[in-house]
Amino acid sequence: MKTRENYPHIPEIHVESSINLLLRRAKENRTTPLEEYVTTGGYSALEKALKRLTPEDIVVLVEESTLRGRGGAGFPTGRKWRFALSNPPPRYLICNADESEPGTFKDRIIIERDPHLLLEGMAISAYALGVNEAYIYIRGEYPAGYQILEDAIRDAEEAGYLGENILGTDFSLKIYVYRGAGAYICGEETALIESIEGKRGHPRLRPPYPANEGLFGRPTVVNNVETLSNIPIIVTYESYFMNIGPSGFYGPKLFPISGKVEKPGVYESTMDITLRELIEMAGGMKDGKKFKAVFSGALGVYSKRDLDTPMDYSPKGFGGTGTTIVLDEDDCIIDSLIVIANFFHHESCGKCTPCRVGTYEQHNLLKKFQEGTATEQDLNLLKHLAKNIPIGSICGLGFSAPQAIADAIKKYPEEFEAHLRGECPAGVCF
Repeated sequence: MKTRENYPHIPEIHVESSINLLLRRAKENRTTPLEEYVTTGGYSALEKALKRLTPEDIVVLVEESTLRGRGGAGFPTGRKWRFALSNPPPRYLICNADESEPGTFKDRIIIERDPHLLLEGMAISAYALGVNEAYIYIRGEYPAGYQILEDAIRDAEEAGYLGENILGTDFSLKIYVYRGAGAYICGEETALIESIEGKRGHPRLRPPYPANEGLFGRPTVVNNVETLSNIPIIVTYESYFMNIGPSGFYGPKLFPISGKVEKPGVYESTMDITLRELIEMAGGMKDGKKFKAVFSGALGVYSKRDLDTPMDYSPKGFGGTGTTIVLDEDDCIIDSLIVIANFFHHESCGKCTPCRVGTYEQHNLLKKFQEGTATEQDLNLLKHLAKNIPIGSICGLGFSAPQAIADAIKKYPEEFEAHLRGECPAGVCF
């Protein structure tokens, strides 16, 4: 068995759970070996699926579970599967492990600490979808995760849980691990597919959608790590899964929380938890400082008035990946926005002009605020970009790029006004 010391670059990340489903084996900073996974109930859901359920049974279970994609978009998983199944085989399954949104590190915990949970979820999903060849697309900055998955796949094949005639049935599945080169844009499913095909990681124009024409021109389902890791839980619990969490948003959810809290880490809860409760679960504000804001990864900004927001996918919910970056009274909103704007400017693939030029201009305008040289006209231009970049961009990066800036302008106008006067409320600029 390989221990943490045998793999490079595995960080010490605090993990805590209130329901012990996705993270039941991931609380210790080590990789759960196959033997331990099996003795704690692992691969029993796969055996149940292959020997007692039909592919249609599994699809129906996923549909009834209301499982939504945990990669950010929150699209109903069962509906995506149905779209793919409406097209003839061969079909492909891709696990999106290109987790590179700012502040997001929840999938990493499953990959590095409980890889067989992901592999079991992929095997069940592949059986339901009539897939015999699947891929895990993992970001290049996860070298340990890549090696852990390769080792776990080999162990599972040797034990008969993957490969030919799994568990003595007619079902066979080969899983390949494909390493990305560090491009955030490859987290977008069509850019990811382009990358696996050996092309430049640029998003495709849609339609057609991957469920109709994806990898190698065939119907393809792309789900992220956390989504696929829910599948064994759904198969195990069946209708009881709908007793976990609020109506319409059933099942466990992982929340990576960082910034100015006492216990940064990954927390597992149900989606009826509020933003305030999640911060309290992470030990509250660090050093007793006052709360200022939460950056939701790359999506938006939440103020003190938003602390009772539920962490679900409703129109008024937190949504996204659940990423929570907490700022306190000593942080400057403008300074933090520059970090986000620089990220999007750097990661834009450049395929479409609104994103390529818009992200560049956003970053430059925010720098003027930071330097105390911005004018009212610059603020108006920021508002103009926030409105128009999403309209003209062809993928989610362009949609996300101005969201935090637009939110901050609405919720923290005093920060922008102070910087127009050459003042920084937090005292970190100028």
